[in-house]
Amino acid sequence: MTTPAISRAPYGTWPSPIDAATAAAHDGSPEYVGTIGDEVWWTAPRPAEGGRRALVRLLPDGTEQVPLPAPWNVRSRVIEYGGTPWAGAVVDGSLLVVFVHHADQRLYAFRPDAPDAAGREPRPLTPLSAVGGGLRWADLSVDADRGEVWAVMEEFTGEGPSDCRRVAAAVPLDGSAAEDRAAVRELAAAGHRFVTAPRLSPDGTRAVWLAWDHPLMPWDGTELRIAEVGPDGRLGAARTLIGGPEESVAQAEWAPDGTLLAATDRTGWWNLHRVDPVTGEAVNLCPRAEEFAGALWRLGQRWFRPLPDGLVAVLHGVGGPRLGLLDPVTGEVTDAVGPWTEWSPTLAATGHRVVGVAASARTSHEIVELDTATGRTRVIGSAHHDTVDPAYLPEAHARTFTGPGGREVHAHVYPPRNPAIRGEGPAPYVIWVHGGPTSRAAMVLDLEIAYFTSRGIGVAEVNYGGSTGYGRAYRNRLREQWGVVDVEDCGAVAEGLVAEGAADPARLAIRGGSAGGWTSAAALTGTSTYACGTVLYPILDLTGWSKNGGETHDFESQYLESLVGPVDEVPQRYHDRSPVNQAAGISVPFLLLQGLDDVICPPVQCERFLAAVAGRGVPHAYLTFAGESHGFRRLETMVTCLESELALYGRVFGFTAEGVPELELTV
Repeated sequence: MTTPAISRAPYGTWPSPIDAATAAAHDGSPEYVGTIGDEVWWTAPRPAEGGRRALVRLLPDGTEQVPLPAPWNVRSRVIEYGGTPWAGAVVDGSLLVVFVHHADQRLYAFRPDAPDAAGREPRPLTPLSAVGGGLRWADLSVDADRGEVWAVMEEFTGEGPSDCRRVAAAVPLDGSAAEDRAAVRELAAAGHRFVTAPRLSPDGTRAVWLAWDHPLMPWDGTELRIAEVGPDGRLGAARTLIGGPEESVAQAEWAPDGTLLAATDRTGWWNLHRVDPVTGEAVNLCPRAEEFAGALWRLGQRWFRPLPDGLVAVLHGVGGPRLGLLDPVTGEVTDAVGPWTEWSPTLAATGHRVVGVAASARTSHEIVELDTATGRTRVIGSAHHDTVDPAYLPEAHARTFTGPGGREVHAHVYPPRNPAIRGEGPAPYVIWVHGGPTSRAAMVLDLEIAYFTSRGIGVAEVNYGGSTGYGRAYRNRLREQWGVVDVEDCGAVAEGLVAEGAADPARLAIRGGSAGGWTSAAALTGTSTYACGTVLYPILDLTGWSKNGGETHDFESQYLESLVGPVDEVPQRYHDRSPVNQAAGISVPFLLLQGLDDVICPPVQCERFLAAVAGRGVPHAYLTFAGESHGFRRLETMVTCLESELALYGRVFGFTAEGVPELELTV
C-alpha cells in the first residue's frame, strides 16, 4: 500500500469530503434515555425532519424503531430548556408511553403495541391554555398504581415571560384532564419559583425534590426538600434537609433499600452523599476533588443511578465525566471499560444493566450499556459509523493555558488536519466559546469542527473561568465578572497558540452562541485580538436582558444578578459591559445569526446592536431564520450558517472557499 502524496496548499482551501450538509445532518445527540421493562427508549435529533426530536425504541432483539412519525416532536419547553419529556410503564397489561409534544406542549399518551392504528394514535392528557405560554410539562414519571403521570407543571398566569408558576402535579392517564384543567391534581402548594418533580421513596410514604428561587440559579444554591405522602397522594408539609444559597444540590434519588442519596457541592465539588431523611445529616460517600454532577440546565438530568445490588452508577471526573460504579460502603469507584471519554447526564438502569449516552473525540454519541454483573460494556443503539474517512477528523488535545494572574484556563485544541494537505507556517484559528455560561465544551466528535479543521482552519474550544467540571471555585470565577474573565481567558488561549507558533496572530477569529455569542461580541468590541467573528443568537444588551428589562425568559431573568452584579446597585456596569454600548470598539467584520422565534435571546438584541454599528463602516452580515428558536435545529439553517461562516473567514483570511456561496457584507 502506497502512502498518498502530500501537497502544500493555503490554509482554508484544503479539499474536504465534509460538506456543510454532512456536518449539519449529524448535529445533536441522543438524550433522555430510559427503560421500560427490558426495552430502552430515548429521544434523537432529526435535523432533516424540521429539527424535531424523535422518540426511539430499542427492542430486546436490538431493533430500533421510531413509533411516532413526523411531525410528532418529543420536547418540553419548561424553563425553555426543557427536561425529561417522556415516561413509560406497563399499565393494564400493556405498554403505555406518555410524552410532551413540542408544538402545543400538551401531554399525550399512546400504546405502541396496540393491535390497531387507532389504538396506537397519541391521545391528549392535558388541556391547552390560552394564557401566556400556556401549560407545559417536564420531568415525567408514570405511576401505574395510581393511574397518573407525575411531572413539573409550568403554568402561565399572564402574558409576561415571568408571569408563571411551577408546581408538582399529577395528570390522570384516563384522559379526563384533556379538556379540564381542574382534573389536574396539584401535589403541593407552589412554594418555590422552581422545582423538580418528586421522587417517591420505595415504600411510597415520602417524596423528595429540589427547589430554588430567584435570583439563584440551580448551580448557585438549591434546597433538598422532603415531605410525607398522604393517603390522597398529596404531599404534606415540606422541610429542607440540605442545601441553601451557597450549596447546590444537583440531584437526589432513593436507593432500593430506602437510602436517600444526593449530589451536593458543599465540599467545593459535586460529590455523592448519603442524607439522613430525618436529621439531614449528610455523609460524603466518595470524597474527591471531582464532579459527580453538573449544572441543572434541564429538569430530570441524572448523573447517578442507585442499583438493586447496593452499588451506584455514577458519572464522575474533572472536565469530561466517565461512567463508574461506586461502592457506598468502601467509597471505591470502578470505572467502566471502553473508549468513551464523555458521558451525558442521562443514566437509566434496569436490573444489572446501566444505560447511558457516551462519546469520544473520535466517535459520536452512542447508547451504551454496562452489564454490572460481568463488567462488559457495549453499544446497543445509535451506533457510531464513520460518515467520512477518519483521516479528515481532527486530533483533539486537552490543554491548560495560563491566563491573567497565572490562573489556569482549560481548552480543547483541534489543529488543522487533512491526510493529503499540509499548510505553511502558523494556521488560522477560531476560538469557540460555549454557551451557558455555566456549562462546558465537551471534547467529542463534532463534524462542525471537522468542517473547518479539514479545510485548514484550527479550532480551540475554551472552558473559561465559570465553566463546569472543575469545581465550584473555578465556576465562581465568573461571579460579577462576566464579560471580563471569559473574554480574558479566550484571549489567553488565542495568545498562547500564537506564542507557540501554532496560530497566525493576523488570522484569529472568535465564535459562539447564546452566552458564547455574548463573549464573542464583548471580545470583538473590547479587544483587538481577532480579525473577525461569528455571533449566534447572542446577548448584547445586559440592561435589556436583566430582571428590569424583560427581554428574556423567567428561568434566566435574574441570572445576571450573579454574573454581573445586582442591577439596581450597579446599573452603570450593565451599561458599560454591553457590546451594544461599545459599538465604537468594533472595527472588524462580523457575522450575526439569529432565530426569529427565540424568546431566550430575542432578535431585538441583535437589532439594537446593528443600529449602534450602522454608519461606522464595519463590514457585517445579519442572517435571520424564521421558525428557529434558541439553538438551530433545522438542516437547511445549519447548512446556511456553516457556509456563511466559512465564507466570512475566506473574505477576511484571504482565501476562496470553494463550493460555498459568497457572503455579502454590508457596512
